Amino acid sequence: MCTPRAFLFAATYMVAAQSAVGGQTTGLGQPISEADVAPWAITVFPSGRGLPPGSGTAVEGAKVYEIKCAACHGDAGQGGLGPVLISDRKRQGIDESTVTIPNYWPYATTVYDYVRRAMPWQSPRSTSDQEAWDLTAFILEKNDLIPPNSTIDARSLPLVKMPNRDGFIPAFPKLLPAKHPVADQAGH
Repeated sequence: MCTPRAFLFAATYMVAAQSAVGGQTTGLGQPISEADVAPWAITVFPSGRGLPPGSGTAVEGAKVYEIKCAACHGDAGQGGLGPVLISDRKRQGIDESTVTIPNYWPYATTVYDYVRRAMPWQSPRSTSDQEAWDLTAFILEKNDLIPPNSTIDARSLPLVKMPNRDGFIPAFPKLLPAKHPVADQAGH
């Protein structure tokens, strides 16, 4: 039976044993190269660090949404098999059924990051950078978070002020965008 205490002991022993033999490896697995890691090192931070080159529009995003998203999220983003993406619904406490992108997510860059990294759910990481730009613009515009006919890019996306931006206590405040950006896309 493996208890947390036994696991902790075994892990500590393995680390100590490796240190004792001068950093030699256990011979398990194989080293991974930077080239192998690069396709998966795609984290986008609230400041916009990690966003790829490119830009997107809601017009193009609507086309991608129809093909890749509507089957799960509904024709108008109102949910279905997948959660609601487009809504002006107010959040009610910790009731998870009322959580939407505008009333929960604190940063617009998170929308891009999540779409590119995890969607569609049955084929994660299959959405191209361009599709992620366009889908992010579509979702933000339909939620009235950016003006109609806007183009988003790595400069403008971190400036979009999400309604719940101040609803979280950041674990790493130095990674956050400026508290009061010069302007944001939605004019807030």
